[in-house]
Amino acid sequence: MTKRIALYTRVSTDQQTTENQRLELVAVAERNGWEIIAEFTDHGISGAKGRDQRPGYDALMKAVARREIDLVATWAVDRLGRSLQNLVTFLTEINAKGVDLYLHQQALDTSTPSGRAMFGMLSVFADFERELIRSRIMAGLARSTKKPGRPALDADKVARIERTLASGLSINATARKLRCGVGTVHRIKQRMDQAA
Repeated sequence: MTKRIALYTRVSTDQQTTENQRLELVAVAERNGWEIIAEFTDHGISGAKGRDQRPGYDALMKAVARREIDLVATWAVDRLGRSLQNLVTFLTEINAKGVDLYLHQQALDTSTPSGRAMFGMLSVFADFERELIRSRIMAGLARSTKKPGRPALDADKVARIERTLASGLSINATARKLRCGVGTVHRIKQRMDQAA
């Protein structure tokens, strides 16, 4: 049975062209006897952008969801996204629909046993990368001496705000006069009103 494939090409700037990517992928399809049934392209769009900002990628994923294709062929992994985690998420989504992936530069074809093994290793490395990032964040938070939230106002400043409000000045005028936030003055005024 002939594989129905979709080509996906992307360039980050309008000054670049996807034609070289396309020509190479068409040649691979011809050598393998694959039938190209769709081509999706994103011009001048970074791989860091989400699906909602990449119309070609979005259309590709809709074709995958409708099971119109058997394999997605693209020039390189960075055409799909900017991180290993993005790639693994993409692979998981297309594999759930029975669609394979061919990456020309990385010589990865998930329709082959070695390609599936490589995908398994990529998943392990993506999990490892996520855990490293998480542990670095947790270590940074543990080292941090800064307490979360805003620093408390000193008692002298609070007393000046209360005296100024008590004299009849408005919240906005008090904030301007004492150079503090309107929200801060408003909270102090609410506390004063509740105490009265």
